[in-house]
Amino acid sequence: MQVRRETKNTKSRAGHRAVPLPGPLVAMLRAHVETQERERMAAGDLWIESDYVFTKPLGGPLSPNTDYHDWKRLLDDAGVRNARLHNARHTAATVLMLSGVPARVIDQIMGWEPGTSDSMRARYLHVPDAMLKDVARKIAEAIWGAPETAPVDKNTGQ
Repeated sequence: MQVRRETKNTKSRAGHRAVPLPGPLVAMLRAHVETQERERMAAGDLWIESDYVFTKPLGGPLSPNTDYHDWKRLLDDAGVRNARLHNARHTAATVLMLSGVPARVIDQIMGWEPGTSDSMRARYLHVPDAMLKDVARKIAEAIWGAPETAPVDKNTGQ
């Protein structure tokens, strides 16, 4: 029996971890399971059993190329720049940071082992310009105080 590369053992123990899911995503996954059960029943003996959450229309694992093409179509439909699917991990880590999630929690969610997490955070977390500008504004306010706001002209609203 050939082992599919996406089901091989993970590189580390951190590859086997619980990841918190937002409630709306859990609801979507539950609805998917119900839809898939209907597909399984309709397919009858043609259904290929597997442990995958997302399968081909008759069961069985999706081809990795399917994910690739779906990802590229999603980016195109959204009108965003072309990127590898792996880049979504960088985005996820950065969003966690911007949301104020503590570094240790980010490490666990991302599956980064203690001892490597500092270098992984440096590689994956991207500090946006808006965040840097906000820090500069806070430092300026701490040193020179809040900027004075110009009076608003009642006639022009400016």
